[in-house]
Amino acid sequence: FSAPVALRKLFERLGATYIKLGQFIASSPTLFPAEYVLEFQKCLDKTEALEWKVIEQVIEKELGPVSQTFASIDKKPLASASIAQVHAAKLKSGEDVVIKVQKPRIDESLKADLSFIYVASRILEFIQPDFERTSLSAIASDIRNSMLEELDFLKESQNLQEFGTFLKDNGLTAQATAPRVYKEYTTKKILTMERLRGVSMLDSEAIAKMNNDPEATIITALNVWTTSVVTMPWFHADVHAGNLLVLEDGRVGFIDFGIVGRVGEKVFKAVNELSTALALGDYEGMAQAMCNMGAADEEVDIQAFARDIEKVMVNLSQVQPDVAVTGMADGSIAGSIAFDENEVTTVLLDIVDVTENNGLKLPREFGLLVKQSLYFDRYLKILAPNLDVAADARVVGLGGGDNGASPQLNGEPANG
Repeated sequence: FSAPVALRKLFERLGATYIKLGQFIASSPTLFPAEYVLEFQKCLDKTEALEWKVIEQVIEKELGPVSQTFASIDKKPLASASIAQVHAAKLKSGEDVVIKVQKPRIDESLKADLSFIYVASRILEFIQPDFERTSLSAIASDIRNSMLEELDFLKESQNLQEFGTFLKDNGLTAQATAPRVYKEYTTKKILTMERLRGVSMLDSEAIAKMNNDPEATIITALNVWTTSVVTMPWFHADVHAGNLLVLEDGRVGFIDFGIVGRVGEKVFKAVNELSTALALGDYEGMAQAMCNMGAADEEVDIQAFARDIEKVMVNLSQVQPDVAVTGMADGSIAGSIAFDENEVTTVLLDIVDVTENNGLKLPREFGLLVKQSLYFDRYLKILAPNLDVAADARVVGLGGGDNGASPQLNGEPANG
């Protein structure tokens, strides 16, 4: 019997709130035990699609008759998750769009379940004071706020627009994009946005056909995301391969802004210090930066902590992508490169383990930030295996500058 497996299966049966709760656990290794974080990676947010009539009723209640706005809507969804399902459509004005439609009454059940979880956590803290030290109700409150924000599609549409403004203000619209929001067809429960057509960041063969420099493509994606972390009040906190596309015109497309992270001033300052120390290979500097960021129970031995960090970083550098070679029916050979999602989480759990063993507790936003950085580390291993991130002048550091020279955000080599 495995408690984490049993709990994950139970959560999947209990529906939307608990699937979302499972995903929260999976993305919060600084808060939950390692075995639960790893098991809940398997908590897939894929549910049976609702029939078209039900979705049509939601659209018509929010926007009026479908035929007034849309020339056509594909009745078969592109995707169906616990909170919403997504349909391809064409506007009367001719643009291809996708419509994200919130499932009926999902907001009521989510709010009721989340309130119950919060109240239960407060009662547990009262009955068993040990739970208060683990900030159980604070975690429940964080879960509640995070999930309720996902229910408001106006909030997601605002995130999309703010990211678009960020790209424009930083002269990055030729390198990257996010879907344009059609505000007149967007409400709290309907999000209508431009349809971006592209391939996954893991599809190295397709990327190579689109442009002759996949290395520049991944550097561009990394630089755009890093610059957004440095200059925006929030960052895209879900840059897995499905949400990062390489478009037909070579630009990088960022999609799905339902989950964003916010970094407080103290954490941000410490992340800058950590980034600088990482680029220099200064493990003691990294240890000190983490101490500045986390809550320590006691005096931390910086040198011992630095040695532990060094071991984790050596392990990280040894992780390689999986290469699969397949013989085709016509006698040709096809290859594919991928990486195991669990490897990203395992490295993150190693980092959390090391910090906790040295008497530190790190904030959740740090875990979110590092997880996105680890995704990029994997993409770099696939698309730019020979790149030295610390030494390459094209790569922007999280300190807001570069790694020793003037960076080019589009991944092109700097002149001179």
